[in-house]
Amino acid sequence: MEALALSPALTERVLEKLGLRAQPEPTLEGLRHVYAAWCHKVPFDNVRKLIYLRERQAGPLPGDTALDFFEAWLRYGCGGTCWAGNGALHALLASLGFAAARGLATMLAAPNIPPNHGTVVVSFDAERYLVDASILHGEPLPLDAGAATAVSHPAWGVRCEPLDTRWMIHWRPLHLPAGFDCRIERLGVSSQAFHERHEASRAWSPFNYALYARRNGERQVIGAAFGQRVEFDAAGEVRSSMLVPTQRERFLIEQMGLHEALAERLPADLLTPPPPGSSTAQNAGSDG
Repeated sequence: MEALALSPALTERVLEKLGLRAQPEPTLEGLRHVYAAWCHKVPFDNVRKLIYLRERQAGPLPGDTALDFFEAWLRYGCGGTCWAGNGALHALLASLGFAAARGLATMLAAPNIPPNHGTVVVSFDAERYLVDASILHGEPLPLDAGAATAVSHPAWGVRCEPLDTRWMIHWRPLHLPAGFDCRIERLGVSSQAFHERHEASRAWSPFNYALYARRNGERQVIGAAFGQRVEFDAAGEVRSSMLVPTQRERFLIEQMGLHEALAERLPADLLTPPPPGSSTAQNAGSDG
């Protein structure tokens, strides 16, 4: 199930909405332009997934193909979660002639958990650069096997440290602004691997129950995380407040750029249950 390249017509529409007047060359400078535009124009969000699950829709999960992802983004301004967003970014970069590869990673919410995150890496000869559609770090992050690297920005900066044959990325999720680790496990995985792990997220994912949306502004990060409106300002300081149900639709339209036809369908947040098989879930199941 290897992904097909985007058609020239779709590629042109995507580049136009990204604000790129000409097709970028498959160089590091070209990658910088594409990824910066992506981080400003394409949010990470679970809006379509929440609607899909709560409405008990049939068929593949939203954004499971690059075509579905981009058609929804062009129409509604929405993005997707990691498997969808990074799968689409990979398809776009490959269609533009970049040597892009999908990567498998682990967001280390707990020790010894299996890989749970998809990402994208672009190679230029012996140099490799991470461009992640979920972390949205603004510019390509060098993956250097011999030294630590970083993207220096108060709001969305990240650090990368080599770890044997892997890399550890330290970044700031909206709900964990003190920082969080993502370990890049391996590169060069197939679209089938992305599809299978995306499908596995139907059973449980932290993004299956409550709104989570993130987007880079000109100098800051804005978003919603599990009932909170969160901003990392230009100095990297955190501002958060309750996002009450009556404000969510307006926030998605005015702050995140989503079309009202999609925003008005967003279901109410639910409490996120513990992951199946976790000690918390097992203890809860034994109560009573």
